[in-house]
Parts: sequence; C-alpha cells; structure tokens
Amino acid sequence: MGVSAAPSSNKLLATLPPAIYERLKPNLKLVPLELGASVYEAGGKQPYVYFPANAIVSLLYVMQDGASAEIAVVGNEGLVGISLFMGGETTPSRAVVQSAGQAYRLRSKLLQQEFAIGGALQHLLLRYTQALITQMAQTAVCNRHHSIEQQLCRWLLLSADRLPTNEINMTQELIANMLGVRREGVTEAAGKLQNAGLIHYSRGRITIMDRPKLETYVCECYTVVKKEFDRLLPDEPAR
Repeated sequence: MGVSAAPSSNKLLATLPPAIYERLKPNLKLVPLELGASVYEAGGKQPYVYFPANAIVSLLYVMQDGASAEIAVVGNEGLVGISLFMGGETTPSRAVVQSAGQAYRLRSKLLQQEFAIGGALQHLLLRYTQALITQMAQTAVCNRHHSIEQQLCRWLLLSADRLPTNEINMTQELIANMLGVRREGVTEAAGKLQNAGLIHYSRGRITIMDRPKLETYVCECYTVVKKEFDRLLPDEPAR
C-alpha cells in the first residue's frame, strides 16, 4: 500500500471537532482503492462510506445500453456515499476509482448514528452535500454548453485539486468514458492543450505543465464549483 495516509489527509475528517473525531477514529480503517475498482454499484447495498485520503472516485451515471457519463468527482475534500445519511440508502449512480490511492472506510450504520445526533458532523456533511450537488449541476451545464476542450480543462483542474501532485494517471479512453464523449474528441482536445504547453500526455499519464494558463482556458464551471466548496467547507485545522 506504500506510505499510509493520515486521517487528516481527508478534509472532512480533519475538520471534525476533536470529540466527534475521537469517537469515529477507532472504527476508521485505511483501505486501498485500486484504479478502476467499483466502490459501489447502482442500486446496490452500501455497507460503508469512504473518506478518500489521496485517491479520487468518480460518480458515474450508467445508461441501459452501457454508456456512462461522470456526474461528479470525490477526493480528499469529501466522502463517497452521501445517500446513506440523506435517507436514500441506494443511488442510481455507481462509484469507480478514477485515481488509485487510499481511503478511510467507516461502517454506514456508525455514520448514520452520528449524523442523527445532529450538531457539527451533521452540519458539515450537509454543507458538503450542497457543494457536491453544485458540482453535479455545473457538470450537467458544462456537458451541454461547453466544448470538449473546456470540459477536459475542468476535469483536469478538479482532479488536480484532489491530488498531492500535478500528475494524473488516466488514459484518453477512460477520460472519454468519464465525459461521455468520443475518444477522438478527447484526443484532439488533449493535443491542443499539449501543443499550447499546458499539459504533457504520455502513456496514460497527464502532467499539468502550466496551471495558471490552464485556468485561463477553462470555462466558468470550474470556478463556480471551486468557490462553492471553498465557501461551504472551512479550512482544515491542525490535528
């Protein structure tokens, strides 16, 4: 598994008041999340919630014909499994590991019990859920109104915000599946960004070379999502 990530690597866990964190800590288990692994399937049981430490999980909506499109990404800013404390128990989307790493796993029942108490944890998770809903809504708008190049820029920046490095391991085919577009469109868009010196792509690895310039290429959707997360989720205190 490599170097073990601390629970404070996840911003939600890091932000919890010490008393709540200490109650949850004995039940938090560090687990590996392998690239392409399914965290949960559409309509399936969700016995655990996951707090990513240095991994990224993609929330996908899958059509009856097998086609899919990403509706949100979850990294070290959040958790996977909001339906468990929102009362839905299951969800029509599936969660797939987009970038391999580690996460802290917690039994769903324990989080539901803590959420039912109210207070700081409940308020924090509701604010996170509002930010996640904003990301989902903005993704829908972006996919409808903006170019594949702009969508790719948004996807790259949102992913980079959730990783400790500026490198993203992802093939163009997988990116196309995430965005719900043809691979040729992603190849063309990635080529333009590479020719402009913004990224370097080689053998399934994308390196962001010039982030400030990449931010000038991206559509407004990235900024809307980032501002909402920054507004709703406070900076993590030292633990």
